[in-house]
Amino acid sequence: MKTTGFKTFKVAEKEGQAWVTFDNPPVNIQDIPMIKELDDLAASLEDDRSIKVVVFQSAHPEIFIAHADTNFLKEMSTKAVTREDIELLDLQKVLQRISKLPQITVSKIEGFARGGGHEFALATDMRFAARGKAVFMQMEVGMGILPCGGGSSRMARQIGLGRALEVILSAKDFDADQAEAYGLINRALDADKIGAFVEDLVNRMSQFNSDAIEAAKRTVYASIDLPIEEALKEEAYWLYQATSKSPAIKRFTMADDTGFQNDIENQRNFETLLMGLQGVN
Repeated sequence: MKTTGFKTFKVAEKEGQAWVTFDNPPVNIQDIPMIKELDDLAASLEDDRSIKVVVFQSAHPEIFIAHADTNFLKEMSTKAVTREDIELLDLQKVLQRISKLPQITVSKIEGFARGGGHEFALATDMRFAARGKAVFMQMEVGMGILPCGGGSSRMARQIGLGRALEVILSAKDFDADQAEAYGLINRALDADKIGAFVEDLVNRMSQFNSDAIEAAKRTVYASIDLPIEEALKEEAYWLYQATSKSPAIKRFTMADDTGFQNDIENQRNFETLLMGLQGVN
């Protein structure tokens, strides 16, 4: 993957992980250079099987991503466009590309994530936020528009219609605990614990097989929009994609040959023993 040449964030690679640290002074505005560089980063990750997990964080002590650059919209036409002529916005395209990456994507939020910053987080697979530091908002209705970086489209899928409308139409700040209660983030964590928690989780997930990770992601995302019968077919389809590429059959065979599953001590310690199987390839 590409790790150098970026100006709005820094990328560090280690043991199946990519840590992307937003650093776009003075306040991490989501501007055109950042969007272009995120597109470039996504392109370099799409075919990289060595990276299993991508973590997005910030170098700014108070801000994750502030919001989208106001310059985006002040240049827009004031004439309405027909449905036939509409095209996706650049921000929508890039965040959708981030969402569809084969890697696990994690947002580690320790500051303001308003507007496009919150929409960026929504486009990642998992979100963890620091109590007393993370602040979220969709301010767009207060500016006379609507969330247009995927927020209007993703939020109801994430938390349901009524809560999505409350977040969008109130245009109010809310903290990590409210975000957790609504289901917008996976967990709210104390500021002094979020770093160790995310690192431990990422270290575990980055040991898993990349084909199994992608298959699981594709299946879960497809299930959001498909009727249950079609979702089950998608599940079966991706199962075969995984077994055709990953060491799954070798691991199941070894477990069966050794009587792994019938040992009560193994059942008691499955979470730990599972990691030992990652050396079977």
